[in-house]
Amino acid sequence: MADAITSGLDGNEIFQVLYIPRPKEPTPSDHPSMKAYVSSYPALSQVTKVDKDAIIFTALLEVDTSRATDPWQISLWYYNGKDWQEVPMDPLNNSSSHPVDLQVSKSNSGPSLTRLYFTTPLTIHLPTNFTIKFRAGPDQPWKWVKDHQGATDGTVMLKSITSQETISSKLEDYIEGLNPALGAKNYRSQSPGTTLWAVEASIEAADGEKSSIQEIKFGLPWGKGNNFQDKYLALVFDRRETILRLQMWFALVRIWSPWLAPRQGKTSFQLDKDAVMCSFLSNSGQHLVLLAISGVDDVMTLFKNDNDGNVIMQVRNDSALKGTSRVLVALGDDFESANAAVMYHARGIVAAAETASGEQQKEFAAMKEGDESTKVWAENWYDGLTYCTWNALGQRLTEDKILTAVNTLAENNINVTNFIIDDNWQSIDYRGHGQFQHGWVEFEAERKAFPKGLKHTVDLIRKAHPSIQHVAVWHAILGYWGGLAPDGKIAKDYKTVEVVREDAERRNLPLGGKMTVVAKEDVQRFYNDFYDFLSSSGVDAVKTDAQFMLDTFVSAKDRRDLISTYQDAWTISTLRHFGVKAISCMSQTPQILFHSQMPQNKPPILVRNSDDFFPEVPSSHPWHIFVNAHNALFTQHLNLIPDWDMFQTVHDYSGFHAAARCVSGGPIYITDVPGHHDLDLIGQMSGPTVRGKTVIFRPSVVGKTLDQYNGYHDDNLLAVGAYHGSPAVTGTGMIGFFNVSQRSLSELVPLSKFPGVIEAQLYIVRAHRSGLVSKPMQVVDKTSLLFVSLGIRGYDILSAYSLRGFVDEKKEKTTWIANLGLIGKMAAPAAIVDNRITKLENGKIVMDTNLKALGVLGIYISTLPQISWKDNMMITILGNPLPVHTISISKVDEHVLEIDTEAAWKELNLKSGWSNEVEVKIYINPTH
Repeated sequence: MADAITSGLDGNEIFQVLYIPRPKEPTPSDHPSMKAYVSSYPALSQVTKVDKDAIIFTALLEVDTSRATDPWQISLWYYNGKDWQEVPMDPLNNSSSHPVDLQVSKSNSGPSLTRLYFTTPLTIHLPTNFTIKFRAGPDQPWKWVKDHQGATDGTVMLKSITSQETISSKLEDYIEGLNPALGAKNYRSQSPGTTLWAVEASIEAADGEKSSIQEIKFGLPWGKGNNFQDKYLALVFDRRETILRLQMWFALVRIWSPWLAPRQGKTSFQLDKDAVMCSFLSNSGQHLVLLAISGVDDVMTLFKNDNDGNVIMQVRNDSALKGTSRVLVALGDDFESANAAVMYHARGIVAAAETASGEQQKEFAAMKEGDESTKVWAENWYDGLTYCTWNALGQRLTEDKILTAVNTLAENNINVTNFIIDDNWQSIDYRGHGQFQHGWVEFEAERKAFPKGLKHTVDLIRKAHPSIQHVAVWHAILGYWGGLAPDGKIAKDYKTVEVVREDAERRNLPLGGKMTVVAKEDVQRFYNDFYDFLSSSGVDAVKTDAQFMLDTFVSAKDRRDLISTYQDAWTISTLRHFGVKAISCMSQTPQILFHSQMPQNKPPILVRNSDDFFPEVPSSHPWHIFVNAHNALFTQHLNLIPDWDMFQTVHDYSGFHAAARCVSGGPIYITDVPGHHDLDLIGQMSGPTVRGKTVIFRPSVVGKTLDQYNGYHDDNLLAVGAYHGSPAVTGTGMIGFFNVSQRSLSELVPLSKFPGVIEAQLYIVRAHRSGLVSKPMQVVDKTSLLFVSLGIRGYDILSAYSLRGFVDEKKEKTTWIANLGLIGKMAAPAAIVDNRITKLENGKIVMDTNLKALGVLGIYISTLPQISWKDNMMITILGNPLPVHTISISKVDEHVLEIDTEAAWKELNLKSGWSNEVEVKIYINPTH
């Protein structure tokens, strides 16, 4: 499944990059599928839900241009519930009816291909499997897509809203062989359209230092069909055969101690690692989502499977008392609703069990009240561009290395707001055979590398580059990777205990063995003193790493004494000293996910969402984006801002990573080697504010995969959906498309796939890389498909903007308008803070928009080609008319007006005043 890849570090250290799947072998250039490739909507190899029973099947055949004039034929084969039927598909010769192509320059490698489209109408009532065959002419043999390119059958089914009357309250009707020893109770779900159960099992107390560990059979999701739902569907659809079966499954597993990663499969549920959550799709289109609760009363629950595909509960109780293992199950017509149902209910369970201490409540209250400076700090921290030393400078940091990086940033006008001093600034003992055995000696920085102390270095950083508002330092939750140096100053100043870690024999990653840590009684004092020292040194943020180490403790007593103690002490101290300016890293252990990251009673902090960015491991980069997009399905419901990790702007995958960060909804960190910067790419991710700071553009709803059941090796584009704006129809749905495969891929994407899109609204879609804009379209239009084609390492971001229409009754014409945001930016819509469009009594249209930063504002106006903008528009910035030469019509699309607010701001010599936003007003007279 995975390679164990090693990457050398300074000082002969070895860090093992674990469990990165081996990429599929690249498709040879002479393979038949490189000269003829079929894609379709509804999609092959996937499950597609449609709104209406009458649909149009569209197939795309990409063929070598030299054979484009051959009399190609395509047939659709589908299963009607009794037997397979063939439907010939008709060529779609009218180019105006083709799917919308918004990509000018393709990054595809290989032969030149011509696109041929074919369609056929089809009416479906039941879930319908289908496949496609094609040939180059009547005298040529047919080729099945499965044999030709490995594409398995697709499934299309109607979207449904299951009546609650047809839902059984008995979980055993959905989990075949549900263990009768389990207590299952049906609850009212907080997520509309879903049904919820809480399942409990008793687990014996720990025996002294030994945790109680037990495997408990749960049951078989969707079973073999002999259940309540099967009988109902057989009655409704007059079908006698079994029709409810497992179609696909998805899980988030503990890929290793600190991190989660996705797994997918079909028909048979088989895991290679323990999972924290699973989802099972039936072949009638319903989802069963299972969530294992951990971190309550020292009980941890995970999922595994047996040879028959049954779900098995893997339970560990560290408590000296008998405990309860908890699993939540939700049934829903769509994954997101069922997923939300279990997560919302889990919040209630955790909140009931975890009563915040008096100290925590005091810090939470202080943060809620806050002052203006507190809010500004939070804005800088979340939205400021950040630089991290890790991949840039490596280990064995020195003051000189850090200052070289800072000065280089300043020389290149890279105005980062946050600066992270990563691992190896500390005073450590270098004992043992690797960094995971090294212990921390004292609070002060390593004295040879930082001869005048940490404060001196931080002062020089701020002086050398005034744009840096916040300086963070790295440390491990237990001090360093190996805890404390037993004979060091810290170990002498605080009460300590010796704990034993598991995994002592893991090759190249010696985590195990004994380590010295601060004892339970002194953890809070230790953190307060350490953070007092950091604050006095000018440090005002922390990156707290290696939090999973708490979960490696072998002793049940150490686990119950220290896991929550360290987490709570860290939470209180970070809030007290740094507010929200903290990064939690390597903390995707089950107890921390629920105990620390789920409660909603404190401000969200940044939490790493996946394993590291490994610049020297090519196979890690597509996997990194794939993992983050899937982990977000879980972490979107936690009280955090997902951090997809740093990356380098000069790298084979730099644009790929940059686009992913821009749709993630999280922070953006760069870790460029000093002097190796792609300024254009940095400019696509960020922009200057009116106060001279550099900010990034975060969508208001975090990015996550839109296709949770698609596997990493399935040769599908990864679609990461995000959304920016109000929940109403005025927001913008965004999809980042990433080719994580080893071959060029093309897909047909419906407008309905964009987050937040509704049927009655009119939209335009704009592609970031080309700047091309579609014609106005609605979900119900036959032509509301988009063609997306990406080569290896290819990416693009498409945004669906809702249009506002204003009718000119005299001319019987409608002017459609949309604010495109800052169009040079990858997350262009996320630059919009506020946008209001109104029509005055005199017929003029007024757009009043506030922007997060300066840049080129794009406005789509459907009638722009018919009017003279110089005569029919007035545009102001902070009430000042813009110089005419800062306004132009886009060279890419004649319907887009481009307003260079940055150039106008400089030329007019404007000052920010009280606001940190850019206010632009556009007055349009559409009647002339």
